[in-house]
Amino acid sequence: MDKVQLEQAKTGSDLLLDTLVDLGITTIFGYPGGAVLPLYDAIYQHDDINHILARHEQGALHEAEGFAKSTGKIGVSVVTSGPGATNAITGIADGMSDSVPMLVFTGQVATPGIGKDAFQEADLVGVTMPITKYNYQVRDAADIPRIVTEAFHIATTGRPGPVVIDLPKDISETKVTSYNDPTVSLPSYQPTVSPNVLQVKKILKQLKKAKKPLIIAGGGVNYAGASKELIAFAERYNVPVVSTLLSLGVIPTEHPLSLGMGGMHGSYASNMAMTHSDFMINFGSRFADRLTGNPKTFAKDAVVAHVDIDPAEIGKVVQTEIPVVGDAKEALKLLLAEETVRTRHDNWTQEVLGNKSKAPFSYRFDENIIKPQQAIEIIGKLTKGAAIVVTDVGQHQMWAAQFYPYKNERQLITSGGLGTMGFGIPAAIGAKLANPDKEVILFVGDGGFQMTNQELAILNGYGLPIKVVLINNHSLGMVRQWQESFYDERRSQSIFDDEPNFQLLAEAYGIAHYQFSDPNSLEKDLEVITEKKPMLIEVNISNREHVYPMVPSGKSNAEMLGVTFNA
Repeated sequence: MDKVQLEQAKTGSDLLLDTLVDLGITTIFGYPGGAVLPLYDAIYQHDDINHILARHEQGALHEAEGFAKSTGKIGVSVVTSGPGATNAITGIADGMSDSVPMLVFTGQVATPGIGKDAFQEADLVGVTMPITKYNYQVRDAADIPRIVTEAFHIATTGRPGPVVIDLPKDISETKVTSYNDPTVSLPSYQPTVSPNVLQVKKILKQLKKAKKPLIIAGGGVNYAGASKELIAFAERYNVPVVSTLLSLGVIPTEHPLSLGMGGMHGSYASNMAMTHSDFMINFGSRFADRLTGNPKTFAKDAVVAHVDIDPAEIGKVVQTEIPVVGDAKEALKLLLAEETVRTRHDNWTQEVLGNKSKAPFSYRFDENIIKPQQAIEIIGKLTKGAAIVVTDVGQHQMWAAQFYPYKNERQLITSGGLGTMGFGIPAAIGAKLANPDKEVILFVGDGGFQMTNQELAILNGYGLPIKVVLINNHSLGMVRQWQESFYDERRSQSIFDDEPNFQLLAEAYGIAHYQFSDPNSLEKDLEVITEKKPMLIEVNISNREHVYPMVPSGKSNAEMLGVTFNA
């Protein structure tokens, strides 16, 4: 292996930071500890690194996720060994589930202590193997530039995902006068980006035959930055589009071909379209169970074309007649470059689009108590549908998906596959740091808020005017909804009778705080959200409110509960 000579000796930590800067990485999120002290000493002396001090390792990981999801750039975290690294596991698993490009540096005990139950030792290579795209343990300081460069390449190409680099303490402080050539050479890792043209042509051939075509836009469209191409393709052939949770915004909510989110809490229009389609073109969705309902009844009359950069996802859940391996944007470019085929399906398109007005997402105004849908709808108007929306996980997440008027790709930052409570506050911080000129609105429930609210300490310290909208139903709303719907209303451990005063908590963190309970003045009250300062807005809602529509677990998308039809 070729060596690169240094003008002066450098530690492993210095090599690591220099490599990050060479790769264009200047922002990292972390929390120090004994095993990473040499690295933090190097950070202290490195002018090009902007380190954000989290208040918990899980927070550091979700902050990196928010940074990455909102920009497409890689998110980077540093945590110490043992409990510091195990605290990061949830964020790593979340990033893996949602295909988030991440580099996670975990401290490790010195190499002589590895495998001997040394203080704060944990086998992070073994622990993270199933929840990372790849992982490393560094055993030679001269290898650090190569490993970091490779890890960056793996994390950001093909289907993105987290890569863990386990860094023993002695390696991070070892000085070297040369390092191994970091040029990436990975013959066994060659992800397919450009789709097979013949397979792409099969999509157009089938589209010409179809009477009831439908596009599924998945998170892969979002991550590929393919919003413009997707809209152009849908418009060219007048094909309606169903969004997944992770693709909301790639086609604007108000676009005439947008049917909205599909699946468990999706729109009637989307679920009926998926049920009756005869040709389904899936761009970048993994056909998750929350989208498909019972896979045995999902789109049973449809020929399925599935475009995905990860070949393992094609055919995994839904039988696929036209598999296309490759990047969603590249596939859409090829489709648009092909000669336009003649296809007419006016009756179908008119029918499914008519279902949008026949049974829209709706709620009934209550003059006695605020409806959460009302609050989100008002905030959508006040922000002109242009804010980056971050959510935690639960009922408020689904209401935000249903009622905020999304316009742009990478606009909704949420935990999809893993459904991680506590994601919201730190992810909003990461998104705001990455997008200082954009409004960031966080919707969070009182359950998730209590999991990572220590990260609020960052807001004033780093001058982040994030608007935290706490939808407070004094319960674990989604858990409670299932108990009320399917467990004879036995609300086992889902009600909070002992919540703290969240207004005083915000006061303790030096954040402006408001509490609203009157639905009649809510529109006026919520105008405070336009002020340029960090704030907590607590909105009190009923502890019996349910998210509808809903497809019960194991049922088909046609078996929706709580659909409200217009007269």
